Amino acid sequence: MIHFDFEFLLVLGTLGSGLIWLIDHFMFARQRQKEATSKSVHDPIIVEYSKSFFPVLLAVMILRSFVYEPFRIPSGSMMPTLLVGDFILVNKYDYGLRLPVIHTEITGGEKPKRGDIAVFRYPKDESLDYIKRVIGLPGDHISYYNRRLSVNGKLVKTQLLETYQGLGESSELVINQGCDNIKAKCKVFNEELGETSYTMMTNPDVRYSADGELFVPSGHYFVMGDNRDHSNDSRFWGFVPEENLVGKAVMIWMHWDWRNGGTGLELSRIGTRISD
Repeated sequence: MIHFDFEFLLVLGTLGSGLIWLIDHFMFARQRQKEATSKSVHDPIIVEYSKSFFPVLLAVMILRSFVYEPFRIPSGSMMPTLLVGDFILVNKYDYGLRLPVIHTEITGGEKPKRGDIAVFRYPKDESLDYIKRVIGLPGDHISYYNRRLSVNGKLVKTQLLETYQGLGESSELVINQGCDNIKAKCKVFNEELGETSYTMMTNPDVRYSADGELFVPSGHYFVMGDNRDHSNDSRFWGFVPEENLVGKAVMIWMHWDWRNGGTGLELSRIGTRISD
């Protein structure tokens, strides 16, 4: 999930417009009123813009930083749960509130649970936001062999459901995940991880080589994509530090895929809950 530093620009715009409005109010506005030859006094254009934009920017910053933040899904790593073109809302307070830009924690929150879909700052490049499913909690023993997942020595239950059919596609799935137009008869499974049940899929045409096992260190999480054979996740780059958590994905509020061959606006996905 590619991240554009809108957060920094939003904070900068809010602070800038607020300071201009505040400085003008206490230092220049009264003087202009005294020097005016008529009852109608016009503020400088920069002050007018600041008065107009500051309340809007402040409201957006508060909502985006402390309540819900919108994201768009740009890749297929979370298929079939999340598709390219899904616009999702991310709960910013469940995992604890953090100040924008500097990310200092100001309130504690719940800890992520196994099965949560979490957005986090990619540990290898924190300018990027990633979205994956939380598989392992601190202290867990994770094992993944031959496309079968085990947590703390217990094999995670899976049940084959179907061969995946994309929106408006044939029975063959077209994946554009780091390679162009790979057609694969991907198998969709229901997977039960603790109290959470969800769908994931594998691609039998891919020769898989990321088998192994590990222990999740304290203060970290092990995450995986639901599109198991087409996901860049903890199997390849390691764990997610707790301080990198951004929030929990909770709902799809729109789907619009404008790529060549994309489905365009898909009304059936609007309002789909991702997690509670």
